Amino acid sequence: MPRFFVSQTATDDKFIITDEKQIHYFKNVLRLRVNEEVTVFNNSDSEYICNILLIDKEQICLQIKEKKPAHFNTFNLTIACAIPKKDDMDDIIDKLTQLEVNSIIPMETERTIVRLDESKKTTRLNRWRKIAQSASEQSQRNNIPVIPEITNVRKIIMDSENFDLKLIPTLINERKHIREVISSFKHGNILILIGPEGDFTPAEVDLAKKAGFIPVTLGNSVLRVGTAAIALASYIKFTLDES
Repeated sequence: MPRFFVSQTATDDKFIITDEKQIHYFKNVLRLRVNEEVTVFNNSDSEYICNILLIDKEQICLQIKEKKPAHFNTFNLTIACAIPKKDDMDDIIDKLTQLEVNSIIPMETERTIVRLDESKKTTRLNRWRKIAQSASEQSQRNNIPVIPEITNVRKIIMDSENFDLKLIPTLINERKHIREVISSFKHGNILILIGPEGDFTPAEVDLAKKAGFIPVTLGNSVLRVGTAAIALASYIKFTLDES
């Protein structure tokens, strides 16, 4: 059954879609017709089985047939990831969305190579959010990850007081294995910083440690940015997910 995100709430047990791109996708790509069923989610604690009442050039009307509770994990995972070279961030956003990461923060660090001007930041951010929406629909999760504006690592560290577990994978100094840290964690808010090619600087690691971050290692291999982000998200999901 096709699955879609809608930004609005239901009115009188109906969703009215007026977005031109969604209407085009309904009509011309999927070729959906009146009386067919679709699943709708809107970042709430429910999902909806709907019947198509109307499709025309200006709107789509969906009648709610069934409201189902959405599944959510007992933990909330935020990954702040240094922006890698080329378009690798597109793939990172897609994969982390599929792995049910709740928030993905594009991050600048001292050693980040990619530096975007304001125009490119806006363009990339819009693209990443579209990728996250598409991946959410495809993977049948019930919300779309929050992707805030590109943020400097120092600001992320200084604003991290509301997280219950804070991790910084790094290649320097004393570290704990990720298995040791996660084994004693049950539920709450997790923040992970993924560094750039060349790792975090010692000053960034020291600042993170002072703010309560735990330096961790994933083993002997040195992983690329995207590999590290996906590996950590996967490990945490399949270790802590109670479903």
